[in-house]
Amino acid sequence: MKRKLAVVCIMALSATAILSGCGGSDKSSDGKTKIRFATWDVAEDVDKQQELVDKFNEEHDDIEVTLEAYGSDFDTKISAGMGSGDTPDVMYMWNYPSYYDGLEPLDEYISKEGDEYKSNFYDTLWDYNTMDGSIYGIPVGFTTHCLFYNKDIFDEAGIDYPTADWTWDDLQKAAKTISEKTDAKGFSFQMKPDPYDFEMYLWSNGSAYCSEDGKMDGNLNSDKSKEVFEMFQKMEKDEYATATEKDGTDEFRAGNTGMYVYGSWAIDTLNEDGVNYGVTTIPAFADAGQDSVSILSSSGLSMSKDSKHKDAAWEFIKYWTNEECNKARIGTELPVLNSVVESEGIMDQEEYAPFYTMLEQSKGHTPASFLMDSWSEVSENLSLTFEQIFNPSSLQDAGKALDGAVK
Repeated sequence: MKRKLAVVCIMALSATAILSGCGGSDKSSDGKTKIRFATWDVAEDVDKQQELVDKFNEEHDDIEVTLEAYGSDFDTKISAGMGSGDTPDVMYMWNYPSYYDGLEPLDEYISKEGDEYKSNFYDTLWDYNTMDGSIYGIPVGFTTHCLFYNKDIFDEAGIDYPTADWTWDDLQKAAKTISEKTDAKGFSFQMKPDPYDFEMYLWSNGSAYCSEDGKMDGNLNSDKSKEVFEMFQKMEKDEYATATEKDGTDEFRAGNTGMYVYGSWAIDTLNEDGVNYGVTTIPAFADAGQDSVSILSSSGLSMSKDSKHKDAAWEFIKYWTNEECNKARIGTELPVLNSVVESEGIMDQEEYAPFYTMLEQSKGHTPASFLMDSWSEVSENLSLTFEQIFNPSSLQDAGKALDGAVK
């Protein structure tokens, strides 16, 4: 999920073998239709995936799925497959702006399943699996971002834990108190934040990187946008927040910071470490007149436009995104089906429920990466601009830096 590609493959396949479709035959020795399924996940997760693939194969006498674990080479191999017309039939997907030309639109397949099928998925997730008005992926997993806080540090500072009605003013007040009364910083954020992620703060303050037609001027450098960057920079300058080299999890685990914003990926690690933490929604901006908004890190399951066995591929996609498989992946992915969240009592688990609250609050926001043809170049430039603003060795004026980024 979300650019966290695997580093281990479970299949000893060379690039040549992978791209050749494992020999080129589309029928197995027992007459089954063969389809290929490409994943990016880590070793432990791939083991679980193989078990689910095996179960599908056992239950179908006409289809045989081969799991191909591409690991950190996922993007390279998907791009090469699309270039040669030999893409896996089914694949994990998140970067639709880069790949949707090689994917099969799924709207007709979804329509044939009926309204109940589509409505069981959280509605916001469809926004992140859609390009140019067509759906190219069925939601598989996601995370929003939330505020993590260290209960022990808050207790030491003698202040109440964060709540869902906090504003950034409340966070700053608490962060100052933590910095004054403990050895920890009150808040951590990334010195060089991923531009894809950071846009959520602009959305929360009524702004964005660009307009719906991709125009940055008047958006990225609007007063509302500048307010966001100036707030983060001020917390750093006043020394009750720290800008981290990585994502902030290491500092939080070590007890060096009282709060940080991150996705649900941290939960398993924090639980294993025995950190006494809590999770709540991202604070809102006091004068924005709206709830806070989160970016989604979302994964979907897509079908290759070049697949010769689209009906078989769709049959597998339905299986991989059904309730059984959604339940089986709990722990590695947040469930995307309303029915699974309800049946498994996910909303009763205080460490997970806020991520779904943020999901509900975040509908209707389209990332700039979906709106700008040159997003790769823009993202690189934004990353450098953000570092100029937040790097303690520079702390460049936010307004001037953003005006320069637009130009």
